[in-house]
Amino acid sequence: MCLKLRKIAIVGTGLVGSSCGFALVNQCVCDELLMIDINEEKAKGEAWDLTHGVEFMSQRTKIRQATFADCSDADIVIFTAGPAPKQGQSRLDTLEVSASICNSVIKEIMKSGFDGFFVVASNPVDIISYHIWKLSGLPKNRIIGTGTTIDSSRLKNFLSKYLDEVDTRSIHAYSMGEHGDSQMVPWSNVSIAGKPLLTLIEENKKLKKEIDLDNLVEKTAKAGWEVYNRKGTTYYGIASAVVGIIKSIFSNERRILPVSALLEGEYGETDVYTGVPTIIGINGAEKVIEIDMTEEEKTKFKHSNNILKQYLKSIGY
Repeated sequence: MCLKLRKIAIVGTGLVGSSCGFALVNQCVCDELLMIDINEEKAKGEAWDLTHGVEFMSQRTKIRQATFADCSDADIVIFTAGPAPKQGQSRLDTLEVSASICNSVIKEIMKSGFDGFFVVASNPVDIISYHIWKLSGLPKNRIIGTGTTIDSSRLKNFLSKYLDEVDTRSIHAYSMGEHGDSQMVPWSNVSIAGKPLLTLIEENKKLKKEIDLDNLVEKTAKAGWEVYNRKGTTYYGIASAVVGIIKSIFSNERRILPVSALLEGEYGETDVYTGVPTIIGINGAEKVIEIDMTEEEKTKFKHSNNILKQYLKSIGY
C-alpha cells in the first residue's frame, strides 16, 4: 500500500505567499511545501526560515525552494504572484501587470504536467482566476479564487460588534461579487441563530439606530485599505482564507465559502468569475449555491459582475 503525501506549491513568496506558507506549516496542512519565486534567493530564505520552525510544530513538513518544473505532482498551487496596489490605486489597477505575470508563469507550471488545483490570491482575484482558468485549460472546479472570503469575514467582524460580540462563526453573512469596491451584501440572507438580521434590527431600537447597512458594505469593501494604510499591505487574513479553502479540499469538508467561482447560468450570469457561496470539497469548487435575493440585491450583484466583465475585455476576453 502506498500513501500519497499532500504536496503544495506557493508561487510568489512575498508577504502573502510567505504568510500562506507559515499558516500551512503551523496548521500541519501538508507534508511537502514548495516555495517558488522569480527571486530564487528570497524563496530559499523563506523555505529555510519556515524549516527552522518545524521542530516546534506537531507535524514535520518538508519545505524547500523549488522551480515550476517541481509542480508536476503537486496537489495544489497557491498563486500569489503580482504587485500590491499602491496608494490611490484599486485592486483592478494592478490587472495589467498581474495578467502579464500569469501569461508566462502558468504556461511553465502546466508544462511540468501539473494536474491539480489552483487557489488564487493575486489581485484582482476574480479576473486573475478567470485568466488562469483560460491559460491552464483545467476544469473550472480546479481554479478557485479567494473571492470575497476575506470580505465576508470582515463583514461578520463588523456585525459582531453590534451583536453583543457573538462569535463570527455564528453569523451567517456573505459579501458577494467583486473582491473590490463594487462588492455587495444580500442583507435579506444575513442571519444570526437562524433569525434574519433585518428582523433583529426592526425589533431592536438600539440596533435600528446604530446599524447603517450601506455604511457597513462600504466599510467592508474598504477594510483592507484600513489595514494597508497602517501597515503597508494585508497578508495574515488572506493567508488564513487560502488555508481554509485548502483544508476544505483536503478534508472534503464541503464547507460553503464565498470564493471566486465561474458562473455558467447561476444568478443569470455567465462567463465570469465572481464571489459566490460555493461548496468546497475534494473536487474543488463543487457547486455554486444560488441564494434568493431581492430585486435590488440582484441589480447590485449584476452591476458588480458587469464591472468585472469590462475589465476582462481589457485583457482580451
